[in-house]
Amino acid sequence: MNNHYPFELIPLTYSYDALEPYIDEKTMRLHHDKHLQTYVNNLNAALKDYPGLHGWSLEQLLYYSDSIPEEIRTAVLHNGGGVYNHNMYFAGMKNPAQQINKPDNKLIRAVLAGYGSFDTFKQEFKKQALKVFGSGYTWLAVNGDGKLQIINTGNQETVLPLNVRPVLLIDVWEHAYYLKHYNVRADYIDDWFEVINWEQAEKNYCGN
Repeated sequence: MNNHYPFELIPLTYSYDALEPYIDEKTMRLHHDKHLQTYVNNLNAALKDYPGLHGWSLEQLLYYSDSIPEEIRTAVLHNGGGVYNHNMYFAGMKNPAQQINKPDNKLIRAVLAGYGSFDTFKQEFKKQALKVFGSGYTWLAVNGDGKLQIINTGNQETVLPLNVRPVLLIDVWEHAYYLKHYNVRADYIDDWFEVINWEQAEKNYCGN
């Protein structure tokens, strides 16, 4: 798949109903095929007449946004962020029947070292995710000192400008959970923890 213009919708690596009963099939179809596809289309439309940017990766577009022409900068940031965030969100989940529940790996050991216990980490992550006002994301990221951080971003902002490496994130826009969980974001967060792809999170943590 292209990591430059023209960007493409990355297919899910699992079926639309694979995350049941935690995240429902209808939400997955709408979220991936409609919401994410719209961000991909809008990003390509913004870049179409700017061939000098066609070789830039998605990460470069977001990190070096100050170098993007002002007339398309907002569109690239909003839609490019939407593509980046959603790609990571969907890749960060897995069929719960295939899960390794909290594997003994470098990431989990770092979580335990930083938060004392997995339950404490989960409580802190959930608390931060509930604090996001309106739409946005809550991330687990690792900074330059190798320390884990929980970071909130609004709308389609990413953590890339913060010079941290993202490990995993939860989408707390209402379209990610409203059909099943209605307005109860707390229940959605609990269910999301049941479908985290810890193997992928470990790769992200290690920079693979």
